[in-house]
Amino acid sequence: MTRTTPPPAQAADTVQIMDRLARAAADYYRNFATVAARQDLTLMQGKVLSLLRRPVPMRTLAGTLGCDASNVTGIVDRLESRGLVHREPDATDRRVKNVVLTEAGVAAVGSIRAEIAAGLPGLGCLDDAERTTLLDLLDRVFPAAESP
Repeated sequence: MTRTTPPPAQAADTVQIMDRLARAAADYYRNFATVAARQDLTLMQGKVLSLLRRPVPMRTLAGTLGCDASNVTGIVDRLESRGLVHREPDATDRRVKNVVLTEAGVAAVGSIRAEIAAGLPGLGCLDDAERTTLLDLLDRVFPAAESP
């Protein structure tokens, strides 16, 4: 019996990569929406909370989310009524309102992130070097302007 050598792996083409990214994004946001709903939040409310690592101007949130500032006002109003965020004037321009997580908001974000991470068991299979490589590749493919 003769041994055959497997054919060399073919490089993934751009269409395959885009398809995989689209599927990954859809899976991620479907999971995110489910987890946010368990906290009685909409997907957009959960996304706003997750973006607030530091105080962020309302207009910056709108730009990051790709929506109109009036939509962000409604989302922030609902989050504020639940005690998850509050608005405060910007230190350098009092016309600007920053959105800030409250302690309850910090706890909600922590819970959402923990549950989402638990739903991504593949990340747990990566060692430190692979995680660093994945992060570097994502940064190269999606170079980020300063995030909120």
